[in-house]
Amino acid sequence: MSSGLQRRRVISSNNSSINVSGGISSPNSPIPGSPDHLSTTFNTESSFSEENGHKIAFDPRDLEEGDERSKQPRLTLMEEVLLIGLKDKQGYLSFWNDNISYALRGCIILELALRGRISMQKDPARRRLPLCDRLIEVIDEKLTGEVLLDEALKLMKGGEKMSVATWIDLMSGETWNLMKIGYQLKQVRERLAKGLVDKGILRTEKRNFFLFDMATHPVSDTGAKDEIRRRTINVLTARTVVLQSTALIPEEVPFRYLRTVAMVCAAYAANVLENALSSLNNDARDRAFGRVDELLGDYSQWPFTAKPGGSGGIGVNLAQEISNELNANKDKELQVEVVAAALSVFTRLDSIL
Repeated sequence: MSSGLQRRRVISSNNSSINVSGGISSPNSPIPGSPDHLSTTFNTESSFSEENGHKIAFDPRDLEEGDERSKQPRLTLMEEVLLIGLKDKQGYLSFWNDNISYALRGCIILELALRGRISMQKDPARRRLPLCDRLIEVIDEKLTGEVLLDEALKLMKGGEKMSVATWIDLMSGETWNLMKIGYQLKQVRERLAKGLVDKGILRTEKRNFFLFDMATHPVSDTGAKDEIRRRTINVLTARTVVLQSTALIPEEVPFRYLRTVAMVCAAYAANVLENALSSLNNDARDRAFGRVDELLGDYSQWPFTAKPGGSGGIGVNLAQEISNELNANKDKELQVEVVAAALSVFTRLDSIL
């Protein structure tokens, strides 16, 4: 029995087709895709590898993208913040939370900066402006594989250069300028929830709310949410912060400590952090909220103002760990500056809303 792989052909420069088995067919060979000779063709950029005695065509760019994605966390910052806010069994967010939509747009900016897609515009004059008013630009338009991130990246690439605060406002729909209403990202929470369903962390159910039915997304993989809770509590309560390599955030992920601080600050701004601290007693919870206030103040300025030693005996090594990450990525300072700018927007979130 002949293998389907042996029927694949690559179009050559002389309009002849090259069979995967190595033979050359004439230009008069049946058209690929016809009922008689159904086959798949690849362009000349494809390569071949041997497997079980057969040659298999592949695109080398797929391998490059796979290598890059292996260095990224399993969940984005937006997904982690949403997961913290979701009620485990009911599968929906609090109806009284007005902050989370705006904070999630800020997380998009944070994630794009941490993935090296955007940075501050390299202009010495920018230092005269507040962090959140400095212009950002796209430095790598390669898609990330995350739908919301790629949509935001295309908007930034195709639009004019604007500040961090302006982009968050526009993606949230917080604008009176009808000419820029097209920058709004719609149904962000629902799309993030569906993405988490695809990743096996949530499931979809129908619930009846008085006069209408609504899709809800209860937690299916409790281990993922528990890991986020542990990481949050570790950063806010432990004397020495140690981030173990896990399936959600492996050792290869760049800026692991800074990313975790950004996630905790974003959860605080989104008014969902209390859900992650529910296992703490009242005094420990109050100290944790005091600690995240300090983190938001320290890392919403550039250069960062956090000093080694922590405050109140919490996270005495955190500033040094983040400093080590910055020293290992000196060429990415403009990207980290965007992180500080996004966090500075979170410090005035209540006044915005």
